[in-house]
Amino acid sequence: MEKFAILLTSTFVIAACGALRAAEETIVDKIEGKLEVFMGESRFSLQELFKGRGGRNIVAAPDGTVLAFHEKTVRRSTDGGKTWNEAVEIGPDADGNAIVDEKTGCIMRVNPKGYRWISTDAGLTWKREEIKVFSNKMGHGEGGKDLNAGCFQPGVTLQFGKYNGRLITPVRWSPSNELMWRPVIYNTAIYSDDRGKTWQTTNPFPVLGTGEAALAEISDGRILYSSREHMTRGNRYFAWSYDGGDRWLNFWRSGILPDGARGSSYGCMGGLIRLPVKGRDILIYSNLDCGGGVTPRIEQAGASRDGGREKITVWASFDGGETWPMKRLVFDGPSAYSNLGVGRKGTPSEGMIYLAFEGGPKGMYSAVQVAVFNLSWLLQGEKTGNGDVPQWVLP
Repeated sequence: MEKFAILLTSTFVIAACGALRAAEETIVDKIEGKLEVFMGESRFSLQELFKGRGGRNIVAAPDGTVLAFHEKTVRRSTDGGKTWNEAVEIGPDADGNAIVDEKTGCIMRVNPKGYRWISTDAGLTWKREEIKVFSNKMGHGEGGKDLNAGCFQPGVTLQFGKYNGRLITPVRWSPSNELMWRPVIYNTAIYSDDRGKTWQTTNPFPVLGTGEAALAEISDGRILYSSREHMTRGNRYFAWSYDGGDRWLNFWRSGILPDGARGSSYGCMGGLIRLPVKGRDILIYSNLDCGGGVTPRIEQAGASRDGGREKITVWASFDGGETWPMKRLVFDGPSAYSNLGVGRKGTPSEGMIYLAFEGGPKGMYSAVQVAVFNLSWLLQGEKTGNGDVPQWVLP
């Protein structure tokens, strides 16, 4: 009887592990494709989608429909970003961060204050639902209190390893944006293992005075967190999670990637995304590539001073964020916040990278532009000296 119980237990464990691997393969196979679709003839286009500032997220639905969000509205493209329909309001309080559930195909706008807007038809119609948010070990985030998700790169569905299928999106703990709070607010994230009904607030990003972040999963299951900081001058902060996003460890300041206008202590929201290429960890980062930043007086440390934002640029890494050997200027003019998206295999959006950013000829907050390009276009940019472009990506 004891041997039978052991055998039964072993069989269950093997079956469970097999089911886990099958689930992982299903998600990965559905999303990941070949490098070749991002290569070929260089492609680039740029067009204005919205007036005024406020562009926040850009994502591709499983059917390839590209959705660009602006405040409480969305515009959709079914031809890979060539044309867009008119802006449609999602709902009166549809602020939050976008995320695509790769298991169900649903698209969400998650607001940690306690609700989400969800679409099951690639953004055509939306429904409001209540959610629950639980606090982290600091006691922050219970019920979504003091959590903000207004200016962040979209969340992701984890694909690899133990936590595949988990939804995770960056957020910020911020009781107030008043100057007195700036030194202690911090970036964090919320994750869900029940398709977005309940969310757990993660431990803090290990640098205070941070906000407006992005994250990307690497193919070995680690999560790379990219964080804006607004208390000291310097480049972008990064950290790793090895446990599905619960803790952020081993933080460092990039030697190459800027955090807003250089010379400013205030940083700027930037995008980070992994291209869905099997067996590779190609990351794209977006931010400003300019100087002219201004540091506030000590009594105003953390205040908004930038001295002019311009030259929105994208960088490429081919080793999961260890080095960033290539960059290319997207718009040589006033520009500010940015987000990244990527197309879907087998659809008109396949092989394309999408950059939504504030800016334009009339000023950094005059409009929201969307640039559509492929990896071949980026590779024709400028070498940074930070690592080498691998032979497997060269034509």
